[in-house]
Amino acid sequence: MAADGLITVPSRYGAKDTAAGLAAGVEARGMTVFARIDHAAGAVEVGLPLRPTELLIFGNAKGGTPLMQSRQTIGIDLPLKVLVWQDEVGKVWVSYNDPSWLAKRHGLGPDIDSALSAMAAGLGVIVKEATLASGWC
Repeated sequence: MAADGLITVPSRYGAKDTAAGLAAGVEARGMTVFARIDHAAGAVEVGLPLRPTELLIFGNAKGGTPLMQSRQTIGIDLPLKVLVWQDEVGKVWVSYNDPSWLAKRHGLGPDIDSALSAMAAGLGVIVKEATLASGWC
């Protein structure tokens, strides 16, 4: 499932386990999880219902800086973000911005192709491991 640069993939796991797997995959690759925002917990605090919805914000300067050196406006979309959410029938999904779409959005040139490819590949592996693998938890 993809819309306007958004990649969405199903998870075999519940929301908490999927988010934990994503965080573990990020950290195992030497990146930093800057924040985990539990939108559902925030909704409960104001008396509103919301199915499990958690945003992970992560990255590292080595991966993001070359993109910002090319076009600083991409800093609005960095660090990377991944959303774990549960739909109305209980299925868990992972959504994230396609790095290639971000590059197009900000008009990045071919000078960052290698950095962008590495970012896209790493993100894809982390999401795949957290949604399909069985060894991390």
